[in-house]
Amino acid sequence: MRIDIFCLFPEMFVSPFNQSIIKRAKEQELVDIVIHNIRDHTHDKHHTADDYPYGGGPGMVLKPEPIFEAIEATKQQINPGKVAIILLTPQGRLFSQQIAQELASHSHLMLICGHYEGVDERVHEHLATDEISIGDYVLSGGEPAAMVLVDAIVRLIPGVLGSQTSLNNNSHTGGLLEYPQYTRPQIYRGWPVPSVLLSGNHEEIARWRHQEAISRTAKRRPDLFFEEGKSL
Repeated sequence: MRIDIFCLFPEMFVSPFNQSIIKRAKEQELVDIVIHNIRDHTHDKHHTADDYPYGGGPGMVLKPEPIFEAIEATKQQINPGKVAIILLTPQGRLFSQQIAQELASHSHLMLICGHYEGVDERVHEHLATDEISIGDYVLSGGEPAAMVLVDAIVRLIPGVLGSQTSLNNNSHTGGLLEYPQYTRPQIYRGWPVPSVLLSGNHEEIARWRHQEAISRTAKRRPDLFFEEGKSL
């Protein structure tokens, strides 16, 4: 998979994308992540990527020209064919594990990071093929949102995680929160590990974990029981 990210602050991605799972995925050539500075496609000596909004109002708006030209130049250079162009915006569809799985099936993604008061509407209308929000709150820009998408998507690429079982048991993968996890010591400050986990009876352990996942989801995220008409 190739992921191109178009932003104003490319240095923000240096450390997050050179650690842990994403670093290993890059080293194994399972994913290629390329960061593009939108300012490189401006045409004035100040590299102006934003301007005042027509009609007045606070803040600045990202100009359409450098965004269009950055993406068009990249597409021309690598000839990607069909590619999903995703604008990260609070107006987009709410990101979820299901959307992460959907995006992980693509061979090429392009992510546009908004900033300031947003981007010129013509980017929404004539360039982006999808719009995604990571939550109902305000960020200073789309760069942190892009990091969230990339992390969630890359770990779903076959071969990235060492254990497919680990992937299948993650919270939200099956519509439930993950069951409780324990490790050594067996007793810590008087708090013991549940005896069923020490029994060696894998059928009983699986049953306990499933019941705990249901109980935890009902208590902490009851909304998950009713998503898309689902009931448990």
